Amino acid sequence: MPHALITGASQGFGRALLAALSERGWTTTVDARDATALREATAGLAGVRAVPGDVADPEHRAALVAAAGERLDLLVHNASTLGPSPLPALADLPLDALRRIYEVNVVAPLALTQLALPALRRAPAPTVVTLSSDAAVEAYPGWGGYGSAKAALDQLAAVLAVEHPDLRVYAVDPGDMRTAMHQAAFPGEDISDRPDPASVVPALLALLDRRPHSGRHRAADLVSSLR
Repeated sequence: MPHALITGASQGFGRALLAALSERGWTTTVDARDATALREATAGLAGVRAVPGDVADPEHRAALVAAAGERLDLLVHNASTLGPSPLPALADLPLDALRRIYEVNVVAPLALTQLALPALRRAPAPTVVTLSSDAAVEAYPGWGGYGSAKAALDQLAAVLAVEHPDLRVYAVDPGDMRTAMHQAAFPGEDISDRPDPASVVPALLALLDRRPHSGRHRAADLVSSLR
């Protein structure tokens, strides 16, 4: 039975992916900062090990990897932080906020990957997924902190794939989704027209099923290829 570690699984895409993998019979180790929300997200799901905590905390990362056990088939770096809301211009972005963005969105995924590599290498088809964004490749006003962090994470994923050809490493841009983070990026706006995160999950499942070469993928392209 394959095992996945998913960060940020209490809501949004992480929660939708957790439900889909559980339906497929996977066991999972998951985290989120909000213990109550994580408990609600995992209620009724079999084979879930829930470890609440902040992925930027080294002790929490160690506890996550320990809970995952000896073999890990899939590591999904879904947890991230947007930064201040409303989104400030770079000229006004507090440097402490920028440091937090990079700590959560860049440093923590790399640190967690480093800890998880031994368990990943024990799997027959080890895969690492980082959640990207179009803000990693496009310049949008106000998105300098978050976008530059996602660009850095994209590059880490690309280099990891080159350094570890035994892994499949995918940076996945899910596109706009109806999530709390997306709402925070557009405070006061109606985002009900954005896709539900569950509608994006088939794109990631397609990657897991097909296992193409490592690289960056747009969920919209993957979903189109399923039709």
